[in-house]
Amino acid sequence: MPNNQLHFGKINLRPLEPEDLELLYQWENDSSLWQVSNTQAPFSRFILKQYLEESHRDIYETKQLRLIIEAEEAIAVGAIDLFDFDPFHQRAGIGILIYSPANRQKGYAADALQLMCRYAKETLGLHQLYANIGANNPASMGLFEKCGFSLSGTKKDWLNSPAGRIDEHIYQRIL
Repeated sequence: MPNNQLHFGKINLRPLEPEDLELLYQWENDSSLWQVSNTQAPFSRFILKQYLEESHRDIYETKQLRLIIEAEEAIAVGAIDLFDFDPFHQRAGIGILIYSPANRQKGYAADALQLMCRYAKETLGLHQLYANIGANNPASMGLFEKCGFSLSGTKKDWLNSPAGRIDEHIYQRIL
């Protein structure tokens, strides 16, 4: 295994590479995912190229980290992010995407989430992680609960969706 990868179970986590431009362009501009990522407009290749060029910067500088989730034979199936990184309070937000429905329910997300929790604790020295999950996303709630996160609060009518306003749950895991 190359030194720039983290491995657990069925997956590797690796840094972003310039070759990921088209993959990110596809994922970031899939409007069916915008509700869960709080995106409201498409990203240009130019902006994503700039993002990739800056992705080598340290998490302590950018306050975020995105890694690609690779399954068997180095196939990129998704991404996992730390954001809102706060080294003083030793916490960060976490988000995860397994893009294709064909790659869901295979354990990739659970392995990536467990690995990122271990990395956050052992390497970054974090005390806790949190996730914001729409009440209309039971699969994500189940994933985070399976990986040791607990519901710690609910923001009422927090998200505007095509079906109307929905609550957003805050899940938290003490590492």
